[in-house]
Amino acid sequence: MLYFTRWRALGIILTALIVCLCAVPNFFPEAQVKTWPAWAQRRLVLGLDLQGGSYLLLEVDANYVKKEKLDQVRDDVRRVLREAKIGYTGLATRGDAVEVRVKDTEFETALAKLRDLAQPVGGLLGSSSQRDLDVSDAGGGLIRLALSQPAMVERMRKTIEQSIQIVERRVNELGTVEPVIQRQGTDRILVQVPGLQDPTHLKELLGKTAKMEFRMVDTSVPPDQAQRGGVPPDSELLMSQSTPKVPYVVKKQVLVSGAELTDAQPGFDQRTNEPIVSFRFNSTGARKFAQATQENVGLPFAIVLDNEVISAPVIREPITGGQGQISGNFTVQSANDLAILMRAGALPAPLAVAEERTVGPGLGQDSIEKGELAAYVGSIMVIVFMLLTYRLFGVFANIAVAVNVAMIFGLLSLLNATLTLPGIAGIVLTVGIAVDSNVLIYERIREELRGGRNAISAIDAGFKRALATILDSNITTFIAAAVLFYIGTGPVRGFAVTLGIGIITTVFTAFTLTRLIVAGWVRWKRPQNVPI
Repeated sequence: MLYFTRWRALGIILTALIVCLCAVPNFFPEAQVKTWPAWAQRRLVLGLDLQGGSYLLLEVDANYVKKEKLDQVRDDVRRVLREAKIGYTGLATRGDAVEVRVKDTEFETALAKLRDLAQPVGGLLGSSSQRDLDVSDAGGGLIRLALSQPAMVERMRKTIEQSIQIVERRVNELGTVEPVIQRQGTDRILVQVPGLQDPTHLKELLGKTAKMEFRMVDTSVPPDQAQRGGVPPDSELLMSQSTPKVPYVVKKQVLVSGAELTDAQPGFDQRTNEPIVSFRFNSTGARKFAQATQENVGLPFAIVLDNEVISAPVIREPITGGQGQISGNFTVQSANDLAILMRAGALPAPLAVAEERTVGPGLGQDSIEKGELAAYVGSIMVIVFMLLTYRLFGVFANIAVAVNVAMIFGLLSLLNATLTLPGIAGIVLTVGIAVDSNVLIYERIREELRGGRNAISAIDAGFKRALATILDSNITTFIAAAVLFYIGTGPVRGFAVTLGIGIITTVFTAFTLTRLIVAGWVRWKRPQNVPI
């Protein structure tokens, strides 16, 4: 156990040194670190509780989610009855259900057809005992399709999951560092952005659904006539996004949706030097857009974002390349914001700010100072205890613990991890765990000495026989840290990360570095007695 080849010893020292050097960027100003090569810029990110920032709690509009589902059911009912050539009247949404009236002679056929619309909750693999629709005979030839409660719960779950992905993309597009975005309850999303002191711009981006559509302008009806109530049934009246508001009569049929966009970038028009947004469709969107522009040359089409017309240019010639640009009195900031929204995609439902807090940097600085004080006091007490109890071997243990802590910061920096106050607590706890490993080894050496072994044999046996005990204790602690990471959220996960990394570095330093130091001392001194 005490023999190390030259290459093995060199490997241990280099591993510890390289990992410790990863923590070096944290000791230099951020502006200076940014001038270094990209691979050397990885550093710890302070969490919201340490450097301040913005806290937003977003709430999904449950009524909108329900309305979208009911609209989908209504469209499915219309499609099924038309395909079956069954006459119907009074198709409408009432409350939490869709109702349709069918003739008595076709009632049973229609009821059977519509019952096929009810799917297991959770999709094809869901439970067959729970259906998303309750299709029933309401009497008098009326069929009622009501949403089930399990279906609404599942719909909300999927909406939240999709919204989290889109919110994360939008926040990341702003260039913020290590935001925390996670589900809170059944209908809310928690957003924490460290370092962001003014969340106004962020709220504007997150508050937009960003449902983008490309539709044709209905030129058969003047806008002023439509404002007086003369809107055709297959069109609707929309207002422009710009001020003053300009009315447009836009057809309801969507030519291409924003879901078929693959990229959007802000830029400047080469002719007018005005800010624009360039966009590109995927293959399906490009084909649809090309067909629409070929069939409507000379007619205006509307680019609609959240039921507002951004621009309504005239199609001068077919656009077959799958690319285009949007112009419309943009500023540089508004063009960049629109590009972010288009790249991130549309939210499945509107989000409202249910709670907002701004944590000042002063509070974070106070947390840092108290966390540092606790770390210093705890570490000093541990160092003094080890020196008084184990003397020279206590010095060896303290060197290993110092390297252990440096390696923790190095690995956290390498991962660009976010350090929170609970994370600092995890590091302090790791110091105790690391010392505990050395205590087990040293006490085992003492037992071997009391059993009559000589110095070198006792040291070798101490390391060898303590190995199983230390591995058992650290593995069980690591399992607990893993459970905390997968089940916990926010600061709890930060604690779990630092604790888990600390356990890995503890095992490394206890059974390689400490043993290497002791082996070097034994080879140098050839002791007859162990100063322990």
